[in-house]
Amino acid sequence: MPMYKKSLLILLVLALTVLGGTVYGLKSQGSEETLDSGTVQEQSAAELVVYVTGAVNKPGIVTLAQGARIADAIDACGGLLPTADESKVNMAKEVQDGQQIRVPEKKGQGQDQQGKSGQKGTSKTQSADAGSPVNINTADAQELDKLPGVGPAMAQRIIDYREQNGGFQNIEDLKKIKGIGEAKFNKLKDQVCL
Repeated sequence: MPMYKKSLLILLVLALTVLGGTVYGLKSQGSEETLDSGTVQEQSAAELVVYVTGAVNKPGIVTLAQGARIADAIDACGGLLPTADESKVNMAKEVQDGQQIRVPEKKGQGQDQQGKSGQKGTSKTQSADAGSPVNINTADAQELDKLPGVGPAMAQRIIDYREQNGGFQNIEDLKKIKGIGEAKFNKLKDQVCL
């Protein structure tokens, strides 16, 4: 066999070896990445991070297991304060990752303190009810129904929105509710608060 044919054959064998090694390396590296990304997804899917605020002992961010309920999140924050209005929170609702859970205080707490300090609590309460803005994060359906242009169905949509999204972050969030456009929002904005 001539010398140049032997050299060509050796060169061809070396090129095939390098090519085979490169292909094998790329395939094994690709399978490792798939395995790693699958592991990360499993870990993040197994945990939920929620923010609990309001009338709880230790408000803050808590990490819960998948399928946890609002009651679990409140327990992770040390439980409810004595001033908490437990009836305004659906304890059985399943939490979602990134959700804010706000536990409101009972409305009578501030009024009792005014009465004990010697001020006229009843006249203050009556005037506050007549002209004070409605808190859209804590108001019940009856209070929301008293707002202009808000009926029972719209009041329920407002309550559903705040339960699904962890409350309103600002008053303009009302526009995200079906049926509240710019005109209706302009009627409501001076009569609501957070």
